[in-house]
Amino acid sequence: MLGLMMKQELLISDLIVHAGKYHSDTEIISRETSGEMHTTNWRGVSDASRQLASALSKLGLSQGDRVATLAWNNHRHLKIWFAVSGGGMVCHTLNPRLPPEQFIFICNDANDRAMFFDKTFMPLITGTRAHLKTIEHYIYMGSRDEDVLAAIPDVVFFDELIETGADDYTWPQFGEETPCSLCYTSGTTGNPKGVLYTNRSTMLHTFAISLPDSLALSANEIILPVVPMFHANAWGIPYATAMTGAKVVMPGPGLDGDSLLELIDTYKVSLALGVPTIWMMLLAAADKSGSKMESLTRNVIGGSAAAPSMIAAFRDDYACETIHAWGMTETSPLGTANQIKAKHLDLDAEAMADLRAGQGRPPFGIDLRIVDETGKVLPNDGTTEGALQCRGHWVVDTYFGTNESVVSGGGWFDTGDVSTIDEDGFMVIRDRTKDIIKSGGEWISSVDLEGIAVAHPGIAMAAAIGATHPKWDERPIIIAVPAEGTKPSEAEILAMFEGKVASWQIPDAVVFTDAIPLNATGKMLKNKLREQFGNTLIEKGV
Repeated sequence: MLGLMMKQELLISDLIVHAGKYHSDTEIISRETSGEMHTTNWRGVSDASRQLASALSKLGLSQGDRVATLAWNNHRHLKIWFAVSGGGMVCHTLNPRLPPEQFIFICNDANDRAMFFDKTFMPLITGTRAHLKTIEHYIYMGSRDEDVLAAIPDVVFFDELIETGADDYTWPQFGEETPCSLCYTSGTTGNPKGVLYTNRSTMLHTFAISLPDSLALSANEIILPVVPMFHANAWGIPYATAMTGAKVVMPGPGLDGDSLLELIDTYKVSLALGVPTIWMMLLAAADKSGSKMESLTRNVIGGSAAAPSMIAAFRDDYACETIHAWGMTETSPLGTANQIKAKHLDLDAEAMADLRAGQGRPPFGIDLRIVDETGKVLPNDGTTEGALQCRGHWVVDTYFGTNESVVSGGGWFDTGDVSTIDEDGFMVIRDRTKDIIKSGGEWISSVDLEGIAVAHPGIAMAAAIGATHPKWDERPIIIAVPAEGTKPSEAEILAMFEGKVASWQIPDAVVFTDAIPLNATGKMLKNKLREQFGNTLIEKGV
């Protein structure tokens, strides 16, 4: 006997219908590429996305077709997301920070049929267009622009295209396993690999990240998604803000500290989300201006581990709670969020800070475990380190365009992280498998060393790498970028480690540099640092 409840497919289009109906006058504010501010609301986004879906169908695009976006976080990009996925097509967000050869590979691998783009990225299109084999329509995200028309003679203009859509278009109905979006990961070896999300997996992920024990989103929030919409689908925030009816402030191309601070203070942002490099710039801007960011009560840090000193700065200087989170493109992306339990309420300040420094625990829908090199499952005791694996309702099974599952026996996906998990499920990333430092047969966490180094006020950014050593195989060294106007010494930085790690884990050297290379999602490129500084100790004659 089957249950006697209504059955409705879980579809992206239902999110925007809900937001347009029940949160119609809630504002969506965005910065244009020109720097001007634009204001609409959820009703406007709902109506426009439906009309755009109709216009795309008139262009000849149909269910399953991949439609690429090359754009900042703005109101047109938001409308495109719902129009494409709601219309049964696949929204493929492109990362403009990738090398041109990878950009070309991704477009061709996805067989994109159309591409929406902001004016900022027109040079990327004109420089690569001859190599993009499948794109039939280039759609400029704005009104008619003669400069764009001169560069791309067959361009379609967004504001004109949307007018061709039918006002009475109704969202199509289809199975919830229909794909809705495609993201390529930059964390794999070789060419990037595509992760094809379904309507069902995305909807379940949207429910999960909105929960109080995840990111605790609601209609009383004013949310600033700094994480780009081309980075793991902006962590699912555009979908979740539609589900909860939150007010959204979209930063456009202005991701520097001063621009973000202006948005936070002007629009009274209560929650912001981004990677650690963004928050370092924001803290510097706030300190310089004297702003206390009084409206900002919470921020979410993901993408890479945040230094304890950064979390402390938000907490102590700005009364802002930091939610440390972890995930990856392959997990849609949320895997854990650091929300405490009732039993933790009475922890003293030091113990609470230690707990909040980790990446947190999984919501319902995600399961985690750690294993050793033989695949043996290790205990959740908070101290044993192992390779982190996960499985769940929104975790990848097979990369796009391949036929081979990437999960192991029992349905577990290997994340490439080295972690600990305690009995409550609180997970701490100790390192990436490829970045952990092995010295004399013992492991040293680069994440822990970096967190200590950047606590020095004279350090803007720091990376810990293993440098070649004639006796110990590898020894840790710190690559540091001094903060503006400071000249810290090597001795000062090394003194930071005394009493915080075992003596044999203290780095052997500090190398100062003007900049640390970052990948397309803002993570440090330690392979480049190892190439450049890996022989530092040999050259010093240790």
